[in-house]
Amino acid sequence: MLNIGCHLSPSKGLLAMGKTALALGANTFQFFTRNPRGSRAKPMNAEDAAALMAFAESHAFSRFLAHAPYTLNACSASPETREFAEQTMADDLSRMEYLPGNYYNFHPGSHVGQGTEKGIQMISDLLNRILRPEQHTVVLLETMAGKGSEVGGRFEELRAILDRIVLPEKVGVCLDTCHVFDAGYDIVNHLDDVLDEFDRIIGLSRLKAVHLNDSKNQMGSRKDRHEKIGQGHIGLEALVRVSNHPLLRSLPFCLETPNETEGYAAEIALLRSHFIE
Repeated sequence: MLNIGCHLSPSKGLLAMGKTALALGANTFQFFTRNPRGSRAKPMNAEDAAALMAFAESHAFSRFLAHAPYTLNACSASPETREFAEQTMADDLSRMEYLPGNYYNFHPGSHVGQGTEKGIQMISDLLNRILRPEQHTVVLLETMAGKGSEVGGRFEELRAILDRIVLPEKVGVCLDTCHVFDAGYDIVNHLDDVLDEFDRIIGLSRLKAVHLNDSKNQMGSRKDRHEKIGQGHIGLEALVRVSNHPLLRSLPFCLETPNETEGYAAEIALLRSHFIE
C-alpha cells in the first residue's frame, strides 16, 4: 500500500485532521506544531490526541509528521534566535509525547556567514540538549535545497550532524524531492545513483519519510520552490518512480505542493493509480 498524505491544518483539532486525511484518500499526513511563521501553540488536548491515535490505528495509518515552524534557526548567529529555536523544539517534543511513535521534522537552519562547520556544530549541540532517552518521537533532519547559507543541501552535511548526536536512534532524515533536485541530485535520470549515494553517506536506515514535491526550477537551481505533481521540472514519471522504488515505497510520503484540499485529493488519487501493489 502507498502511504501517502499531505500537509493539513490542525486548527479544528487533531482528530478532525485525521478524518480530513481519510476523506482525501490519505493514510498519513503532516501538520505544523504551531503557527509556521510565529511561536504560538495551542495547549495540547490529551483527549483529542488519544482520539487521533485510536483513529489512525483503526484506519491503518502510517506514521505521520509534525513540522517545526519555518522561523526556527538552530544555527543562527544570534544567541536569542538559537535560544528561541531550542525552547520551541523542546516544547514541541514534549507535546509530541501525546502522539507517541511519530516524527518531528525540521529544517536544520542557515549558518548566515558563520560557515557550514560552525552551523553543523550548533545544530548538533542543540539536538543533544533537547533529546531525551525516554522520548517516543524521532526527530527528522530535512534535506535542503542549499539556498543561501542553508545547512543540509548536501548529504555530507546531514551525516556530519548525525555523527555528533549522542542519541542517534532519536534522529533520522526526511528526503524532500524538490529540495534534493534543486540541490543538484538528479532523481529524474539517476534515482538509483542518488539513493546509492545517500546510503553510502548517510545510510538508508536513517531515511524515515519523504516529502513528495515537484519543482518549479531546474535541477541545481538551489531555489526551493515547490510545484504541483507533474507540473514541474521533476515530472510525474520521475515522482512515480520515487514512490514505487523498492527502497522507498514503505515510507510515509507527504505532499507539500501548492494546493487546496481538492488539489491534494486529486494528487493522492493520481499517485495511488500509479502505485504498483
